[in-house]
Amino acid sequence: MLKNAWSRWLLISATVLVLDVYTKHLIQQAFQYGEHLQISSFFDLVRYHNEGAAFSFLATEGGWQRLFFSAIALIASVVMIYLLRKNSEQKLFCLALALVLGGALGNLYDRLTLGYVVDFLFFHIGQYYWPAFNLADSAITGGVALLLLDGFKKPK
Repeated sequence: MLKNAWSRWLLISATVLVLDVYTKHLIQQAFQYGEHLQISSFFDLVRYHNEGAAFSFLATEGGWQRLFFSAIALIASVVMIYLLRKNSEQKLFCLALALVLGGALGNLYDRLTLGYVVDFLFFHIGQYYWPAFNLADSAITGGVALLLLDGFKKPK
């Protein structure tokens, strides 16, 4: 059993981080940049590199964005760890933060080691395509959705 109540939330974050790094490693080993593998009529595995943020925001800005997004991820991670420790008994809130933290650290790892984030999940319907993303992005999105839900559940 974990000694500190907030340690379980860090374990969830670490699990997200490990799964994210591992799946990105598998994609990098199996695919060349830009390669697609059709899995179904609406889903492909791909290998794309994102030098920006969500939806490649600021991806073509010449490199300063790597430091900028890394600094934001580091600062946000420290704040989230503090909030996890301070609010460890608020289960939905902490689960949400743990998912966001794990995802942020997964993408930060890519940014620091590769200079870009590896994206590989690619959904589409007909000619309409959703930008490629990864497990870290999924954890962040799920965590934010849970934060919104938690915000609506709290008494005024």
